[in-house]
Amino acid sequence: MLKSIKTGVLAAILVSTAIFAHAQKKITEGTIVYDLEYSLTPEQQPMAAMFPTESKIKFNGNMSRMEMQQGPATITVLVNVAELNSLVLIDVPVAQLQFAVKGTKADYELEKANDPKFSDFKATGEKKKFLTYDAEKYTYKDDKGGTYELWATTDIELPAGLVGRDFVGIKGTPVKFTSFNRGVKSTATLKSLTEEKAGPFSLEVPKGYEVKTMDEIKAMQGGGQ
Repeated sequence: MLKSIKTGVLAAILVSTAIFAHAQKKITEGTIVYDLEYSLTPEQQPMAAMFPTESKIKFNGNMSRMEMQQGPATITVLVNVAELNSLVLIDVPVAQLQFAVKGTKADYELEKANDPKFSDFKATGEKKKFLTYDAEKYTYKDDKGGTYELWATTDIELPAGLVGRDFVGIKGTPVKFTSFNRGVKSTATLKSLTEEKAGPFSLEVPKGYEVKTMDEIKAMQGGGQ
């Protein structure tokens, strides 16, 4: 029953964090949507159909919430993007199962430890519009020999840490960028941004959910329960 939970949780967390700063219009509450494309290794290809093609994140201040359907399970990821504490809720109605997994900053850093580290961000002066936002092109590299480009706008400012934490060297909000999460490479492109009521969100475990560790969830998945 939990055959796809491990991959679903990875895919959900994959699109749940980033960094924004130094913009003009400050938006503290709303919904942001990115289109996602993946560059998968041969080993990752069997999981291709399980990764979402879109990231839709609701946010209220430092709190964000993302929900996705993965097989029989609904997976909800709540994150304090400033402190990097998180709560993953796994709901499998057909099996009457409800699990909650708490995460800390230390857990996040451990999961990211083997991902490439980005540096050497350079503005190119090239300009382009994404939606209604004027953006500038940057180049950057990683510590494993990879080179990349991204586009960032200074037209808007969102809560720091909302869509990933790899771009502290960028002035502005990334609207198209490539990043890694747990070894999975993806490129995100801004699809929409709506300033609207969202939340409030909480990291408190809802009533009826059984608290598990991520290792326990992975063990259940491996056992085919």
